[in-house]
Amino acid sequence: ISVCRDLPNIEVITFSVNGISDLEPLNQCQNLSELYLRKNNIASLNELFYLKNLPRLRVLWLSENPCCGSDPHRYRMTVLRNLPSLQKLDNQAVTEEELSQALVDGEEITAPPVRRSVENGCPESAESSAADATKETESELLNFSLEETNKIREELGMKPVPRDKFSSFSPRETDCNRKKRNNVLNAILLLMKELDAEGLEIVQQTVGRRLQAFRKKELQEE
Repeated sequence: ISVCRDLPNIEVITFSVNGISDLEPLNQCQNLSELYLRKNNIASLNELFYLKNLPRLRVLWLSENPCCGSDPHRYRMTVLRNLPSLQKLDNQAVTEEELSQALVDGEEITAPPVRRSVENGCPESAESSAADATKETESELLNFSLEETNKIREELGMKPVPRDKFSSFSPRETDCNRKKRNNVLNAILLLMKELDAEGLEIVQQTVGRRLQAFRKKELQEE
């Protein structure tokens, strides 16, 4: 998600099922209108502090994160009090009545969340129980990673990776490495939208050379 600091003009971001816990990199995306963050590790609604100054944000999908808590009404009211320009929250339209009620029932967020220590590049969740509650199964994470990988290959004019080949190496990865790879895949997809035809051709040539090198290495190992 840190790549978003370098994409101030991006309008739509999809980072669902991606192990994200920190929204600070989004506070510079002034043209952002749609943000999809379903099923991540966002532990605190104070992360909304980083979205409050995004004037064009109209759609937010934040459900199935630890920050949603056990009280759906309080969660929705707090989000709408701090982001009153939203037209849709968690795939449900926002009404004028809700916006008025949010001023009464919602909590005003005036400061960013307090961060916990980061070890080996893998942030700890604020509550282990919350992290467990949103932990994805191996199959769900694998399906997401495979889908993102094949999106990249499709844009490069390459054949999709079969599931059987993809799953052969995914289970050996740690949760941290999987999250990092998902972040890299999403960063590549975002950056590719900024490229013209010439830039995409360079990417395609580079990927082709990398694949040849990997295949050569695999043959040598066999």
